[in-house]
Amino acid sequence: MSKLEELFVKNEFKIDENQLDNFEKYRDLLVETNKVLNLTSITEEVEVNYKHFLDSILPLKYVDIRENSSLIDIGTGAGLPGLPIKFVRKDLNIVLMDSLNKRIKFLNKVIGELKLEKIEAIHGRAEEMGRNAKYREKYDYAISRAVSRLNTLVEYCLPFVKVGGYFISMKGPSGHEEYAEAKKAIETLGGKLEKIIDYNLDYEDSERTLIIIKKIKNTNKKYPRAGGKPKSKPL
Repeated sequence: MSKLEELFVKNEFKIDENQLDNFEKYRDLLVETNKVLNLTSITEEVEVNYKHFLDSILPLKYVDIRENSSLIDIGTGAGLPGLPIKFVRKDLNIVLMDSLNKRIKFLNKVIGELKLEKIEAIHGRAEEMGRNAKYREKYDYAISRAVSRLNTLVEYCLPFVKVGGYFISMKGPSGHEEYAEAKKAIETLGGKLEKIIDYNLDYEDSERTLIIIKKIKNTNKKYPRAGGKPKSKPL
């Protein structure tokens, strides 16, 4: 049993040889591409296994993501958490979205070489794509991993979620504090806190917080605001 497989088993994830192979190939592509394109500061095998792979899939232990549902990973960067989630949950229809086209080219290479299905990578800024009828309120779930403070992030992410769906925000130990300052923004954008889950990555005592926000009504058409306002003037 490889170190990665041991790590997954320890954390109650059952994965087959094909899934394990996808993780290994993805790590190789990530480390190799990172030599010419800055995708991540984490390249050492054990750190990648914990901080990228395990960290990305742990939300699946705490959130019951419905079978064959749609999920958009906003600000995916090198494909995190979207690609590891795809490896574990082949049934999900996943969209990886990022504002840098170089990253999208890398993600398309991974998708092609690993022959992944029901997944696509799209190039765009959340504040623009969230206004596009093709993507607005089309997803059962949106997820984002440490992209911005929550009061900014909800304006980027909730417009993509359909009513009855969920936004999953992956945070570190600041999660509760960020929720407190984002309450108004969440309500304004049609969301309601479902629950906050605290857990540990079990690596260098890394505290994690999942903030689960349910979309209870449509987002007003004036959101997300353009011109960088979600970041410069959070709701």
